[in-house]
Amino acid sequence: MTGAPKRMRTVILGGGTAGWMTAAALARLLPAATDVHLVESAEIGIVGVGEATLPHLRAFIERLGIDEAEFITATEATFKLGIDFRDFGSIGSAYIHPFGSFGASIGDVGFHHYWLRAHQGGHGAPIEAYSLPCRAARAARFERPDPGSDAAHAGYGYAYQFDATRFAPFLRALAEASGARRSEGRVASVERDPESGDVRALMLEDGRRVEGDLFIDCSGFRSLLLGDAMGAAWQDWSHWLPCDRAVALPCASPDGPIAPFTTAQAMAAGWRWRIPLQHRVGNGYVYSSAHLGDDAAADALLAAVEGQPLADPRQLRFKAGRRTQSWVGNVVAVGLASGFLEPLESTSIYLAQAAITQLIELFPDGDTIDPRDRTEFSRLVDLEYDRIRDFLILHYHATARDDSDFWNHVRTMAVPDTLGEKLELWRRAARVEHYEYGLFLEPSWIAVYLGQGVLPDRIDPRAAAVDPARLGGAMAALDRDIAARVAAMPDHRAALARLPRTAHAA
Repeated sequence: MTGAPKRMRTVILGGGTAGWMTAAALARLLPAATDVHLVESAEIGIVGVGEATLPHLRAFIERLGIDEAEFITATEATFKLGIDFRDFGSIGSAYIHPFGSFGASIGDVGFHHYWLRAHQGGHGAPIEAYSLPCRAARAARFERPDPGSDAAHAGYGYAYQFDATRFAPFLRALAEASGARRSEGRVASVERDPESGDVRALMLEDGRRVEGDLFIDCSGFRSLLLGDAMGAAWQDWSHWLPCDRAVALPCASPDGPIAPFTTAQAMAAGWRWRIPLQHRVGNGYVYSSAHLGDDAAADALLAAVEGQPLADPRQLRFKAGRRTQSWVGNVVAVGLASGFLEPLESTSIYLAQAAITQLIELFPDGDTIDPRDRTEFSRLVDLEYDRIRDFLILHYHATARDDSDFWNHVRTMAVPDTLGEKLELWRRAARVEHYEYGLFLEPSWIAVYLGQGVLPDRIDPRAAAVDPARLGGAMAALDRDIAARVAAMPDHRAALARLPRTAHAA
């Protein structure tokens, strides 16, 4: 008779969003498989500026049994229907990358082919007119999508914009209520097994020794375990994504509507974010230090914010890239310890969530780690980073801007072969590369291609054969239908006010 598998002793180094997301998920979803012990120091601050998310976070909080209204109240969150990109393709251009599709496919011919046909014939509105989340975002209106609707424009999602400094404490309370332990302290050294090289324990500055079987590195850019202790190499992508600094500050919320979207405003040496929350607005300028000094960046941000600053500008430094492996020995990295991609498409929290999801699915049985699980975890994490990398590069490279050294550089630089192939496929046939695994599927690429003026040489011949006048009438009807649907929505502020207030309310 065999005994029950030994429970894995899981030690998480670092709190913040990544650490407490990991602790909450393991404690809630694998209570019989592991004990969770998180080590963090209150003296080490968190980055805490990634306040915009993707719709995938909704599934994460639902899976953990978190009530959406409670989460929104605790984090002063607002709803998000997409990202408004301004001046990226050219100065004066603007488009929304929505969390939803444009129109509806007819058979296996995508709607964008019909829109391009109408556009060629001088009919139809901008493609945003055929996206309900785009129209709702522009009107500052919001309602949750109806999963039972069969309307062509019903398929959209939403995300959240929230105060990152409140999210980690919210998750900490959930994790500790589910059995996770926390220790306060800073790591002085890492004890490793002399034969296997695995980490045995963390030695804290006060002399305590924290043993474990599996160590999860959530130490942020420092990557104390995966990078320093285990020697996972760094793959530098700064030649494709040259922005390596950010300056951030919150400001008071202006009167009037709350935008249900994040704004990305292109600047002379990068771009500026604006993220409206219930109690304030988050602002930041992501820029290339090779093209702009820190003081000049801070001055540009202060000149651009729309409300009274609530703090002094805060400088951040980073470098785009990822580790060549995200699981080495008995060390797994989640979040910034694994890699960094600038927040242009709000992917930071998603990347942590994706790693946590894969870790749960590949979690060791007992206290033995299967090397095949390590390999598969790293492969899947690499796919996420690589595909997001290409999507971010597209925003910079697909531009007609030549007004600054920065934009001249990114417009003319060589891009990864994987992105070059995607661009060639789109220009040749108005097609988007299909893949089963990874973020940003066809509607996302279409939004950026068309939003930044990358038009294909030809379209699907089945769409090209449609009578332009007939097509124009059908698209006008869809335009009117979406307009009526948006007009019936409550404004964003009213939608937030209708949420039930919870015990976390101030």
